[in-house]
Amino acid sequence: MSLGLIIFLIVLGILLFLLEFLVVPGITVAGIGGAISIVAALVLAFYYHGPKTGVAVLIGTTVIIILTIVLMLKAGTWEKLMLKRSIDSKVDMVHKDEGRVNEGDAGQTVTRLNPMGKVVVNGEYYEAKSMDRLIDQGKEIVVVKVEINKLIVKLK
Repeated sequence: MSLGLIIFLIVLGILLFLLEFLVVPGITVAGIGGAISIVAALVLAFYYHGPKTGVAVLIGTTVIIILTIVLMLKAGTWEKLMLKRSIDSKVDMVHKDEGRVNEGDAGQTVTRLNPMGKVVVNGEYYEAKSMDRLIDQGKEIVVVKVEINKLIVKLK
């Protein structure tokens, strides 16, 4: 077995790991293939070339992987991949005593209530829950109860 094949398997394994980390999130065929490729290269090095060459290949592979990680961190690769936006939205809290929505107010479903969805009541959008069954989009509804973060509604 030639050292060229062993080096090819190691380089292929590292490239597959990079593909796994940078392009395809999670554990996929690329990561599993990279691990199999590197392990196969190490087994071939030990089996066909003896312990001295096997240990040298193992140390060399470890050093290359560490250098690759260090270079990726210094190059800011992770910074380019990270999300930098913050979420500044909030849930619209509804209270009975505010008077924006009262029990008995009429409205219309914006999305299907399955059992949760969006409704518009008094010109404002709210999160709502159907009281007893699924309600399709565009149906007229009546507010039955006002809770802290949602309305309980039923068909009109």
